[in-house]
Amino acid sequence: MNAGIQGATFTVVNRCQSTIWPGILANAGSQPLDSTGFELPSGETRTFQAPPSWSGRFWGRTGCQFDPSTNQGTCLTGDCGSNQIECNGQNAKPPATLAEFTVAPAGGQDYYDVSLVDGYNLPIVVEPMGGSGGTCSSTGCVTDLNRRCPSELRSACPRAYSYAYDDASSTFTCSGADYMITFCPSSTR
Repeated sequence: MNAGIQGATFTVVNRCQSTIWPGILANAGSQPLDSTGFELPSGETRTFQAPPSWSGRFWGRTGCQFDPSTNQGTCLTGDCGSNQIECNGQNAKPPATLAEFTVAPAGGQDYYDVSLVDGYNLPIVVEPMGGSGGTCSSTGCVTDLNRRCPSELRSACPRAYSYAYDDASSTFTCSGADYMITFCPSSTR
């Protein structure tokens, strides 16, 4: 673990039964990570190092078809509109479940949440590893909201960020942690 001195390590895990294509968007003022979009087969992981003060989001794209010779194509959910595997600074088109982060400078607190503000397409859990202080606990949404809504649009994922300014119960803090982002955490392959 890096204890926050060098930012945070993000480990992206695919426990879905099929391949997904995670997208990554750095917020304005943050440098892009090593990739902005990639293929992640079922059961695979990929790790990224984010510098201190990095902020951005991760999401999963599903049902993607990319031409192997040009790497061009589109996705059924979470498509970023770049027409490529790399999202190149483009955001997810709703509906897309987002894992959002702000990595603190050394000694500060990271902020993170799983957001359903842009809709829901995949279950995601974010787990801090090796951190301390703050709320420093896992968060996410493992319920398939597309099967359970509306009934007055009740929230089946109270720890997920469901609407703008839903900070009180849905934004988490942790100091010096690395993070595991797991897509389809309860799926058995």
